[in-house]
Amino acid sequence: MHTTPPAPGAAVDPRRFESFAEFYPFYLTEHADRTCRRLHFAGSTISLLCVAALVATGNPWWLLAGLVAGYGFAWVGHFGFEKNRPASFKRPLYSFMGDWAMYRDIWLGKVKI
Repeated sequence: MHTTPPAPGAAVDPRRFESFAEFYPFYLTEHADRTCRRLHFAGSTISLLCVAALVATGNPWWLLAGLVAGYGFAWVGHFGFEKNRPASFKRPLYSFMGDWAMYRDIWLGKVKI
């Protein structure tokens, strides 16, 4: 079953998407604010550095630090600038995938920060 796009400005339940390909355009609309995207990018970059530190040191606290950085920066972006609730509350896996797809697309110049 293929879902129809929502009307502009209509509230969207992220659980309605049946594939990540359908979800990702919605995910990008939830990140329209430039500061929110920048905070996501910063949090994701810090998270990657924390994973590298985890691998280099074997200290599991780096995993916690990476999670706190990634989600902390993102949630500040959503609550403070985007003024919406992160989709991760209702679609955690797709939202996690969306974070990294947007991170990639920022590096590729497909999404502006």
